Amino acid sequence: MEQRTPVAEVEPDEQVRVAGWVHEIRDLGGIAFVILRDRTGRLQVTVSEDELPTETVEMVAEMTRESVIAVIGTARPEDRAPGGIELIPDTIELVAKADPGLPLDPSGKVDAELPTRLDNRTLDLRKPDVQAIFSIRSTVLQAVRDAFRAADCTEITTPKIVATGTEGGTELFPISYFGREAFMNQSPQLFKQLIAGSNVERVFEIGPIFRAEEHNTPRHLNEATSIDFEGAFCEASDAMDMAESVVTAAYERVSEECQAELEVLGLTDGFELPSGGFERITYEEALDRLNASGALDESLVWGDDLSTEAERALGELMGAHYFITEWPAEVKPFYIKNFDDDPTTSTGFDLMHPAMELSSGGQREHRYERLVEGFEQQGLDPDAFAYYTEMFRYGMPPHAGFGLGGERLVMTMLDLDNIREAVLFPRDRQRLSP
Repeated sequence: MEQRTPVAEVEPDEQVRVAGWVHEIRDLGGIAFVILRDRTGRLQVTVSEDELPTETVEMVAEMTRESVIAVIGTARPEDRAPGGIELIPDTIELVAKADPGLPLDPSGKVDAELPTRLDNRTLDLRKPDVQAIFSIRSTVLQAVRDAFRAADCTEITTPKIVATGTEGGTELFPISYFGREAFMNQSPQLFKQLIAGSNVERVFEIGPIFRAEEHNTPRHLNEATSIDFEGAFCEASDAMDMAESVVTAAYERVSEECQAELEVLGLTDGFELPSGGFERITYEEALDRLNASGALDESLVWGDDLSTEAERALGELMGAHYFITEWPAEVKPFYIKNFDDDPTTSTGFDLMHPAMELSSGGQREHRYERLVEGFEQQGLDPDAFAYYTEMFRYGMPPHAGFGLGGERLVMTMLDLDNIREAVLFPRDRQRLSP
């Protein structure tokens, strides 16, 4: 396609070629106003019957919303037009005509339910607020990468097809792999540990994970984006420092670079940056605060997991991002290291937003014998994980890390009602297409 000028860069008294979608048509008889939209903005194309060939005028009269057009013309000031500029066309080309029966309204004037929007994601993405979400998501991921690189981490990619699950046989998607059973990986956990112990030391990955969870809630997905870190010679506190740094960097970058998108989403005034260090409370302290608040129908005792209701109640008490540390060993995975002086308590932690859990992490058990004991205590067969455990015989340093939900980070940052709004093409129990 020949040289094209983005709408936002059109200046008065210039001859330009623009291309995009027909956002709106207003035919006043003898003159028509076509609002052309591209990813940078909107431009009014003023079509006069007296100044264009008859066939062009007839084409404009039959033009449908969301059709793709290309226009060559001269821009001139017009206070009443979007952006204060109108384009007087020399030629108008209908590149691709849209069917008139659109399944949803990309202008946003008529609301559509989320399932309809997801069924027609290409049209949905033409709405400014939806575009704003994914522009911010892109900025978040770039900020996260930059924060990891600034901390001297190496980006890695790990297999998504595996012989065994990261946390045993639950929540696994089985697949056929050349006549053998395999699974979609639940997490890069085991691989990133091996790489952190291979002299690379500090690694990160941003990639998909797959969990066959039965949950079908506004904050669960079966394919999600995990932001993972693992660092050799790190303790749980170091991993928490890194998680806090990554989340803070994402907020700061969005605040610096995405003001226009935040304005579209109505968040300019309400977008708060995390301030100060994230408070760290132990699991026992969390139970004490919840029980003292009276927010729950029943008191929590040691070993209880935190329900959605409990997370929200604690989030209201905390009011900002925070960590829950020193979880009971029995509720954390086999690879989490327990305290030597108290094997009932783990070094595991969760990073929490007031609305929900964002991340889980901890120091890992690096001693071979203790690691194998952890497998057996959780009813797992160490031999099934030999590729992982054998490497711990050859000098595995202490290490720690975390996995952070990318969609949850965007969802909580933008106060979205449903995590699917932060995914282009979400996968859940019902949705496999598009």
